[in-house]
Amino acid sequence: MQTMNKKYGTWALVVGSAEGLGEAYSTELAKRKMNLLMVDNQQEKMLALAGKLEKEFSIQTKCLTIDLSENDAVEKIMNLVEKVDCRLLLNVAAFSRVKPFFSNTQEELERYANINCLKLTSLVHSFGSKLKKEGGGGILMMSSLAGLIGMQMITPYAATKAYTWNLAEALHYELKPFNIDVMACIAGATTTPAYLSSEPKYGFFKPKIMKPDEVAVVALNKLGKKALFIAGFSNRLNYFILTRLLPRSLAASTANKVMAKMYRDKIER
Repeated sequence: MQTMNKKYGTWALVVGSAEGLGEAYSTELAKRKMNLLMVDNQQEKMLALAGKLEKEFSIQTKCLTIDLSENDAVEKIMNLVEKVDCRLLLNVAAFSRVKPFFSNTQEELERYANINCLKLTSLVHSFGSKLKKEGGGGILMMSSLAGLIGMQMITPYAATKAYTWNLAEALHYELKPFNIDVMACIAGATTTPAYLSSEPKYGFFKPKIMKPDEVAVVALNKLGKKALFIAGFSNRLNYFILTRLLPRSLAASTANKVMAKMYRDKIER
């Protein structure tokens, strides 16, 4: 705990903090006695969580309700950061939908690119510049196994998660000389509200589903040690099989057959 405070400051910024993985990261950081800058567009849930964590772990919180698609979202977040000793960013926020590609509106397609790529990159650039001046810190981005292979029914989301994966891996090496730890945590199926609301149907193959708190604990423990970390043994095994043992065409075919069965009720005919 003291090592995390010393290395990353007394405050952590969690973007997408109100529920799911964001809630899990906020809770785990609070357990480690980190004060929290909480950012989300779900004000009621965020404030309720902030109050709970303050009471349970005797920490401080500051909350910012904002839609990341807003033009000045990054500027507002950085204004919040500048007021405290914050050298740790966790970007959990992402726009995701499970549906056929042509069911996405142009507005939704723009939100995928804006929130999952553009705003992420802008925030990492602004926060990373701050860390460079201050002598170091940490940046953890959430990615997904969906970014490993082009996946039907989540096409734009999968594409943006591949972007996150590559962004984090490149910056891990580029920012290391500045004492800035950068890592992407690559999660598989996780019992977040978003995943559960997609109502996946399982056949013979059922992925090992992790709990958000399990992902948060192992990811924070790996920050500073890896560029990419796949949470969960089962997920790491699947990654090994898909990337080392199978030709990409067969891996893609296998993964997409699983997706087709999981979301057979949503596929366009």
